Amino acid sequence: MATVIRLKRGGRTHDPYYRVVVMDSRNRTRGRVVDDIGLYHPCSRPQPLIQIDVRKAVEWLSHGAQMSDTVRNVFSQKGVLTAFKTGVLPELEPAAVAAPVVETPEVAETVVAEEQTEAQTSNDAGEETSGATTE
Repeated sequence: MATVIRLKRGGRTHDPYYRVVVMDSRNRTRGRVVDDIGLYHPCSRPQPLIQIDVRKAVEWLSHGAQMSDTVRNVFSQKGVLTAFKTGVLPELEPAAVAAPVVETPEVAETVVAEEQTEAQTSNDAGEETSGATTE
């Protein structure tokens, strides 16, 4: 099947948005979609919104899918073409990746010491109340 990556228009008059889709090149523009790769919203403010699944895009390009001219421009803005040429996918954005929690030995010791004192004070309080009830 000859596939092409193109934009599929949605939205209303003077406020378009486009879905970046993979389609059979012999079908019409509004035809059946093989795969949905992303979203391009040129009229969003303050800047155009571009959401592309880079892994899917690189996979379809490696299978021989052709790009329309506008999709080529959008892919170059998001770094999909460089990822395809080098074979290295871009890293996730720093906000999307959770930072690992690294505890220093001093912090770990203070946490353990605080837990021990809390346990000891709760045990002491429990013994005083239990002693009063046995008398």
